[in-house]
Amino acid sequence: MAGRTKKRKVVFGIKEEQCVWMKAGVVNFKICHNGYDCTTCAFDRAMREAISRNSHGRTWREELLRKAHGEKFCRYMLTGDVPLRNCANAYDCARCEFDQLMEAYHTSSFFDPVAKVNVSGFILAADYYYHPCHTWARCEYGGLMRVGMDDFAWKLLGFLTEIRLPEIGSRIGDRFPGWTARREEKIAPLAAPVKGVVVARNYRALEMPDEAKRDPYGEGWLLMIEPENSTKSLDRLLDFDRATGWMAGEVRVLDELVADTYGMSLAATGGERVEDIYGNLKQIGWDRLVETFLIKQS
Repeated sequence: MAGRTKKRKVVFGIKEEQCVWMKAGVVNFKICHNGYDCTTCAFDRAMREAISRNSHGRTWREELLRKAHGEKFCRYMLTGDVPLRNCANAYDCARCEFDQLMEAYHTSSFFDPVAKVNVSGFILAADYYYHPCHTWARCEYGGLMRVGMDDFAWKLLGFLTEIRLPEIGSRIGDRFPGWTARREEKIAPLAAPVKGVVVARNYRALEMPDEAKRDPYGEGWLLMIEPENSTKSLDRLLDFDRATGWMAGEVRVLDELVADTYGMSLAATGGERVEDIYGNLKQIGWDRLVETFLIKQS
């Protein structure tokens, strides 16, 4: 039986693919699969351990430090973020002001999804990862993850009065606590798709949730997370290929709820998916919609 091919993690904002160990000339060929987050990279850790154990060879940082000054390229030049910059900090990125500036840039910058598809009236973005409780995560530069609510969740809850997000520095789980959405006096808890620490919040979405609703996979993102373990986090989520079938199933469940309440499914009536499901189908009830789709066991 042929071995199962592991899919490469799609990372937004990456302009290069070559691992820094390859860029430094230590290995002949290696593609980065971790968003240039060397601190959580198994390959980087294995290479450093092997060099330390065998007492020969050099790390990528040591190899780059041996080069002439004009060839000591900053890692942001190696990854294609800047056209030319030399490192003047001995590759001690943790104490580099330019590195901190670039991290802030990547946190605040947004790269649009490559493609979107319509699944029975609800939009999914390609190369995103989806939690069964209708939140999403996508991989960003440096191992960070941007998260938000999917199109189904926004349409299910309709026109929200408020989004309540955890503070920067807060630790969130892969289920609860995540964040909450409020529509007048009604509250809906949303599951955090990944475990980690909040490093940024989308204040525009906080101030104008209706605008976030119009672009749930773009300007409607909610949090930037530094995950505990990005690989394990993604293993628990649905990739785009699996998410399309899952979303179709969620729509069938919604149609069954409508049929159970109104005596006829939404599909049977020929009706189109609405922007405000709760507002147009109030007989189903807020609590029933939330419990069925947003806080179910994953």
